[in-house]
Amino acid sequence: MSGLGSRPGVQAYWRASRAPRYSLLFALPLLLAYESLAANLPAAARGGLRNGADVMLQQLFMLIAGHSGPLIFWSIIIVGGLGLVIRDLRRHPGDLALGVFAVMAVEAAALAVACGIVVGAATTRLLGALAAQNGAVTALGWPSRLMLSLGAGLYEELLFRVLLVGLLALVGRRVLGWRPLPSGAFAVVLGAAVFSAFHYVGPYGDRLELFSFTYRMVAGLFFSALYLLRGFGITAWTHALYDVLVLIVVPASQ
Repeated sequence: MSGLGSRPGVQAYWRASRAPRYSLLFALPLLLAYESLAANLPAAARGGLRNGADVMLQQLFMLIAGHSGPLIFWSIIIVGGLGLVIRDLRRHPGDLALGVFAVMAVEAAALAVACGIVVGAATTRLLGALAAQNGAVTALGWPSRLMLSLGAGLYEELLFRVLLVGLLALVGRRVLGWRPLPSGAFAVVLGAAVFSAFHYVGPYGDRLELFSFTYRMVAGLFFSALYLLRGFGITAWTHALYDVLVLIVVPASQ
């Protein structure tokens, strides 16, 4: 039986759901589903239709290690993630409950809806405008849009939250000597600006406009703050489900 029962329920869930044994394992289906969908794309689209953050990370490793870059990238993802999970399980033997994953799924779904309401100012009109601006993506078939949504949740959170926001928060604490709260605020705001700008890069990027940039900046603030509060797994799934709403559910209802 899980060791969660020995501590107050809410506090235990809050801590456990951020830990690698839950957070990383919770994100694993995103990786498997994204790669499975990508592998089953038509041959003509397979080489060019990937999440931009995924491509950026792999290209970065290719610049460093040449053709071995993607292999090194995947080795770090798989070995590093597995190592963190195993170490966490050794520290908390027997503390792995399916019920926690179920609650995390409900939380991520609720947060995705909340993100749509908060960031979209509770109006389908705003969401419709964004869908029209993102026509290059919404013109794709639903399997491709689902793949891109799952990839956004996984790789954009890895790049812009785990790496960028985590690094900026560390700079705020260690280099600038700030306390955790101002360091976190600095990381959230700057990370959100970079995240928003990223959506205007590449063949599937939007046309740069102040309105949509501000919208995505607010979304970046939401996801960055959520990452600092709730960790990688829940943030990745919240982002993925939010993109599913924007790219699949909303266009289908129009």
